[in-house]
Amino acid sequence: MTQSPAVRVTGPSGAVRIGERAARTLVSEFARRNDPKAGLLVGATPESAVLAAAIEALLPGDRLTVVPAEGAAAAALREHVTAQGRWVADRVRVVDTLAEADAAAVVVVAEPFTGTAEQARAAVDGLTKYLADGAVLSVAAPLFRTEGADGELDRQGVLHGVRTDLVLRNTPPVRVHHLRFTPAPVALAASLSPAYRPSSVPLTRGMHIDSNGVAAAGITLGLAALARAARPKSKLWLLPTLAAAPVAAFFRDPERDVPEDPSAVVASADGQVLSVQRLQDERFGDGEWLRIAVFLSVLDVHVNRAPVAGKVVDYFVADGGFVNAMKPDAEHNVAAYTVLDTDHGTVVVAQRTGLIARRIVQRAPVGSLLARGERFGLIRFGSRTDVYLPADAADPLVGPGDKVVGGATVIARWR
Repeated sequence: MTQSPAVRVTGPSGAVRIGERAARTLVSEFARRNDPKAGLLVGATPESAVLAAAIEALLPGDRLTVVPAEGAAAAALREHVTAQGRWVADRVRVVDTLAEADAAAVVVVAEPFTGTAEQARAAVDGLTKYLADGAVLSVAAPLFRTEGADGELDRQGVLHGVRTDLVLRNTPPVRVHHLRFTPAPVALAASLSPAYRPSSVPLTRGMHIDSNGVAAAGITLGLAALARAARPKSKLWLLPTLAAAPVAAFFRDPERDVPEDPSAVVASADGQVLSVQRLQDERFGDGEWLRIAVFLSVLDVHVNRAPVAGKVVDYFVADGGFVNAMKPDAEHNVAAYTVLDTDHGTVVVAQRTGLIARRIVQRAPVGSLLARGERFGLIRFGSRTDVYLPADAADPLVGPGDKVVGGATVIARWR
């Protein structure tokens, strides 16, 4: 790339292509912001899928600056942008070099990093000067075809990552890192839409399967193949084969219409309300908490969603047992606590294990921003999800026995 020659776009195994799915993942932090913002796209070509995704994500108040890739002519990029129509041309500016660009709220590198760790580090360091306060840098690297760049981006992700997405449906598969080097204001979360996550694999327009479900179904089908090969005359292979569909169905992840009312607190999971109570819990601060506990049966959707918009400021796991999640003793089960800072105070989501549930997945690292209704994790097989709200700031709208739908049902309202 002209602006960062230390980054090799073509690695030792040939060119790395960024496809439509990886491109959508790269620009997801730009696309999810609903406030007027400035974006910077580095290393673009007229045929780039990343450029197409960035243009598609534009809103009326947005501005996008585009820097051509090494060897790409800025004039060709300008012609391509002009051909998109007046609406796009008014919002997209093509510059000759990165030095002409201004700081942006989201910076996206359109080309994957395939060089050495030192080259990737130098490129990231050079791009940070174009990040506004709280801005995000989105970069990608293939899983295999690099000379160390993937390891360096993994290290950057540990230090500064707000989200890492694995895109398997790319040639070759790539890992996309979203990095933030300065803190983002909590208020920004309220202007976000739920992030696009490739961990949710689409089946239809309204139904997805979490990547855990794809892996689990693949394992059962693999066991079926092994059983068939080991005992070709036996019908034993039918058992794992028939189990593949219900296992995948357990990890279903439907699209949800999240209420736009800013005073709404939505359910963090599908299921039945077990209890609504006021209590003290010094781990989260002084004062009373309003806790709404929801039980998830094995038939419920187990993807967890953020009940409110906020910033993840803490995450910890409390040790415990594995009692049936419907029983009072489940209070002491193993649980993962995600603590959010919001405009209304601290909000906590507890993912509790159950009798069968032994695995908690949480995908929102400390420092990340979550939109209301955004997917942030799941619990495998029957469990319980609790939402803690400041008792003096929210009124419950559900009671024990009510059925709720994660990301859609309003369980409380801010006063």
